[in-house]
Amino acid sequence: MHDIDNRQIVFTLTARCRDCYRCLRNCPVKAIRMQNGQAYVDETRCIACGTCIRECPQQAKTFRYDINTAQKLIESGAFVSASIAPSFVAVFSGWQGMRLPSALRALGFRFIGQTSHGAYQVSAHSSKVIEKDGSKPYIATACPALVNYIEKYQQELVDNLLPILSPMATHGRMLKDRFGMESKVIFIGPCVAKKTELYRSDVVDAIDCVLTFKELMVWLEQRGIDLSNCEESNFDEKPVRFAQLYPLPGGLIKTAGLKDDGLDTKLVRVDGFQNVKEIFHNIPKESSYTLIEPLFCSQGCINGPGISSIKNVFERRKDIIQYDRSIAGNDVVPEIYDEKIVKASYKKEEKIGKEVGEEEIQGILERTGKSDLQQQLNCGACGYESCREKAIAVAQGMAEPEMCIPYMRRLAERRTDQLFNTTPNGILMLDLELNIIGINPAFKKYFSCSDAILGRHISYLMDPAPFEKLITGAAESLDITVFHRPYNLLCRELLYILKQEQQIVGVFVNITSEEEQVKKLREMKSQTVAQAHELLEHQIQMAQQMALFLGESTARGEELVRKLMSLSEGDETKSE
Repeated sequence: MHDIDNRQIVFTLTARCRDCYRCLRNCPVKAIRMQNGQAYVDETRCIACGTCIRECPQQAKTFRYDINTAQKLIESGAFVSASIAPSFVAVFSGWQGMRLPSALRALGFRFIGQTSHGAYQVSAHSSKVIEKDGSKPYIATACPALVNYIEKYQQELVDNLLPILSPMATHGRMLKDRFGMESKVIFIGPCVAKKTELYRSDVVDAIDCVLTFKELMVWLEQRGIDLSNCEESNFDEKPVRFAQLYPLPGGLIKTAGLKDDGLDTKLVRVDGFQNVKEIFHNIPKESSYTLIEPLFCSQGCINGPGISSIKNVFERRKDIIQYDRSIAGNDVVPEIYDEKIVKASYKKEEKIGKEVGEEEIQGILERTGKSDLQQQLNCGACGYESCREKAIAVAQGMAEPEMCIPYMRRLAERRTDQLFNTTPNGILMLDLELNIIGINPAFKKYFSCSDAILGRHISYLMDPAPFEKLITGAAESLDITVFHRPYNLLCRELLYILKQEQQIVGVFVNITSEEEQVKKLREMKSQTVAQAHELLEHQIQMAQQMALFLGESTARGEELVRKLMSLSEGDETKSE
């Protein structure tokens, strides 16, 4: 789990990130920084909407868990209240919702309240502001993701924000007013962006920790608390009729008691960021709108990223409506607090990202082969709406040039063409009818042909038998050595079929010179052996001759010695 002191709310589990750009394509504010193929969340740009969490197929995006912080608040001995968002019914419906208060008490909460009480105050005071000042269209501030968006990206609308807190912050103030400022309040709801709201100057003293319903379910599991084993019990606050509809589009309008049949052009309820963005961009100063109630998530808070439910969004909506109807007669009409309880202020954030000059933009476009407008496909594959927008992101360090798929394809094709044209090996491409559809310069040189051969059958150049084996399925690939007599060419040939492309490819490696070298080597070896034999024979003959000569010399010597001895003996006889 994560320390609440770390203000990074949404982040990347890099081990799971697979360089797919899906989070970037879906991020409404392009708060994803691509670095070495990894998608990181830029905290300064992020509005904590949680879109990337929902969209990531590898679950590489997650949010900060604050269970440890909540546990520490309870263990501190402080009086800790729970403020439960009205959307709890979308997760804990029926018997589960009736046992949820007991489960929360088992966790250590001393007071189980409903955020709908804060929602009621927000609606009542919003109605008063609108009645008092109808000079401009007001934008409701219950959705923190959209407040973050306006403060960071559409600052011209900051003055249009209702100067009123969210239901969460308002209820937190109410609970602190009731139990003392030293008490603690933990909000539990469906929204990740609420974790950013925690740090607002107007909210920091009202809410001490924010948990999502996902975190609550993990916490209950960690503590071994099973709802099926809990007793049915009530919240410590009775529900507020119509305020329970706050998670749905138009919930504020309904709770405020404003007359709206869905056709009133002055009261606008809108959900889903694209729809919200469109109406924001269309708000003129002289707009006839009275109130715009925007919710970032499609279908409202019941589809927030902090909800873990197997039910689809329409089932959740039905549960919310049925619960609101079921509490009729068992609800409460709270007293309206002084406006101080809801008072808030909003500000323009510092401009995000460095200014990028036109020269730098054009330089980046040129480097990626997009200097011409016709080359700027604006395909959106990289995640950006236009090539120019992506070039700006590159200049700001948010994107990488390699993210452009058409550019990388062209680069790969150029490299392939370069390899095709410069390789010393001959390359041949045939269709499945064995007609020549491609040859490279090396092949032309080996087989003394030109592009005029294109379209002709391979038999025009060589024996088609090996290629026919590939066509019939007798082999998927061949590695053979063939001597092409007409060309005095010996080749090692790698032949294979590309079934999907319906092509046959042949790579011809000229080994003629190698064979000639081998032949010469063989001849040299043969000559060397013959010469060695000749020399050996000569040496043997010489040895034999020497032996013969030596033998003859020895015999003659012996005879001479005998004769000398005989003569010597004769002389001695005569002397006697």
